Amino acid sequence: MKTATLSKRNKTGLIIALIAMVLLLDQSLKFWIKTNLMLGESIYIFDWFQLHFVENNGMAFGMEIVGKLFLSIFRIIAIGFIIYFLHRLIKLGYRLGFIICVGLILAGAIGNLIDSAFYGLIFNGSEGQVATFLHHPNGEPGYAPFLYGKVVDMFYFPIIKNSIGNTLFFSPVFNVADAAVTTGVFIILLFYRKDLNDSLETKKESDEA
Repeated sequence: MKTATLSKRNKTGLIIALIAMVLLLDQSLKFWIKTNLMLGESIYIFDWFQLHFVENNGMAFGMEIVGKLFLSIFRIIAIGFIIYFLHRLIKLGYRLGFIICVGLILAGAIGNLIDSAFYGLIFNGSEGQVATFLHHPNGEPGYAPFLYGKVVDMFYFPIIKNSIGNTLFFSPVFNVADAAVTTGVFIILLFYRKDLNDSLETKKESDEA
């Protein structure tokens, strides 16, 4: 389903601003966590909400399925595809809500790629110490080479626990980028499935032509 409520230029500007805002929030919080907490340290906000510093090599919510380099390269390819797809959605005049959801997914993917690509170079390790940015003690290099950095997670919602204190729900720890991707996908599945199907069919017809 398409609409021409906003011009292509206005939609592009809005999506760029949205992506920049998500990235600024995501990276600012990750930078603060990385330079103020040791790995595994927590800040208790409420009983059901903590800032809990963990790092992972894998995908959203700490999942680890494939190798680190493969995942980083996959992220780069996926980001390229999403940028192309987003450009087509704007060009063809799809609904703004659908475009915003795809923009959220793109912002989240870029946010976690930044961690993977650069954090290993610009930070030292967080095990047993608070990491430093660029100026590492004793002149040691960062903790990992390019594309091998770890993703910083911090949002932890131990809402339901059992009698011995183990979290039953919600145990995954995540970040702003994960939340952006999940929100974008969730809203598309709820409200924009027709738009998604239409956009994929349009792309298929264009490729065949």
